[in-house]
Amino acid sequence: MYDIIGKRKIWFGFSGLLVTISIIFLALWGLKLGIDFTGGSILEVSYSKARPSMEQVSKSLVDLDINSLKLQPSGEHDYIIRFEEIDESTHQEINSGLAAIEIEGVEDNQFSELRFEAVGPIIGNELKAKAVQSILVVLVFIVLYIAYAFRKVSKPVASWKFGIAAIIALTHDILVIAGIFAALGYFLNIEVDSLFVTALLTILGFSVHDTIVTFDRTRENLFKNNNKSFSEIVNISVNQTIVRSINTSVTTLLVLLAIYFFGGESIKNFVLALVLGVIIGTYSSIFLASPLLTIWRKRKS
Repeated sequence: MYDIIGKRKIWFGFSGLLVTISIIFLALWGLKLGIDFTGGSILEVSYSKARPSMEQVSKSLVDLDINSLKLQPSGEHDYIIRFEEIDESTHQEINSGLAAIEIEGVEDNQFSELRFEAVGPIIGNELKAKAVQSILVVLVFIVLYIAYAFRKVSKPVASWKFGIAAIIALTHDILVIAGIFAALGYFLNIEVDSLFVTALLTILGFSVHDTIVTFDRTRENLFKNNNKSFSEIVNISVNQTIVRSINTSVTTLLVLLAIYFFGGESIKNFVLALVLGVIIGTYSSIFLASPLLTIWRKRKS
């Protein structure tokens, strides 16, 4: 049996280093926000016979120097294009460039604009506020649920402390992922949008599920091993569930990696956030959440 709890200083040190680096990245560079949060334009276009490649579309717009450009295939012949807020003359230049694209072997491929909408900065600020609110609401309900689920556990650690330990682990996950995307935004120009918030909420659910499984085994073992110390019981519980946690995470990662490499460009960043979240969430549920309980117990003693 591996002494995970006995080596908790190593895990705490590693997690502290990750969180510190992430906070530094966020303070220096911040997250590169997409038009969902900053405002911008959405253009939906269609081609009558065949849709040009994403490389052709990007090339046709490169001379216009448009920032925050994102291409999303839609249906069989359509594109949804997102970019910064523009004036009407630039709008017409974009349409002209898209209409001039030629596809080898395809004649009379007529171009048409389906819709053109602007997302104002006011709506973007509202989305940012709602994103933060949704994450905070989820965290509060997680504490309440865990406190209720573990209400019969009062010794040696109160039930609500299980919830707080889980929240600390989840906060660790969110900060590390946000720090990684701050670095990706600075070096690779990767933006975060509403899908990124969806990914964070999904990660919270996945990570807390893994944590609760370990906590539940700890609760069971508290009634079975009265002759052992709390740290020993927690260590037994983590070792009993670690294989299950890793297997679940690996199978989830296989699916996500398949989607990342073979799925559409429009969801790559969303899937990347999920991949990072599964890895970091699995680590925190095993090496951070449960060891926190033992620290709490020692301080109480």
